Amino acid sequence: MDEIWETVNSLKKTVDSHFQRSDEMRWTVQALKLQEEAGEVAEAVIGALGANPRKGHSHTWDDVRKEACDVALTALVLLARLGGDPRWFFEEHVRAVAARAAQKGPAA
Repeated sequence: MDEIWETVNSLKKTVDSHFQRSDEMRWTVQALKLQEEAGEVAEAVIGALGANPRKGHSHTWDDVRKEACDVALTALVLLARLGGDPRWFFEEHVRAVAARAAQKGPAA
C-alpha cells in the first residue's frame, strides 16, 4: 500500500507543478478530471457491449477494468490535492463504510 501512496503523492506533485492556480481551482480541475475518467469507463462499457452501432465492439472488459483503475487513481490524487493526510482520511472512510456494512448484516 505504501507504493500506491508514493505514486499518488508523486502524481499530485507533478500535476500541481503544471497548474499554478489557487487551491480551489486546482481541486475543481481535479474533480473535473475525475468526471472525465468516469466518462471513459462508460465509453469502455458501451464499447465492450457493442452498444454503439457506429463503433461496434470497440473495447474489452479489460479496457473497462483499466478505466476503472484510472478513476480510482484520479480520485486518490484528488484526495491528496485537497491537503491533509489523504491516506489517513481514505482509510478512516473505508473503516466507516465497512462498519456501516457490517451493521446491516448479510444481503438477503
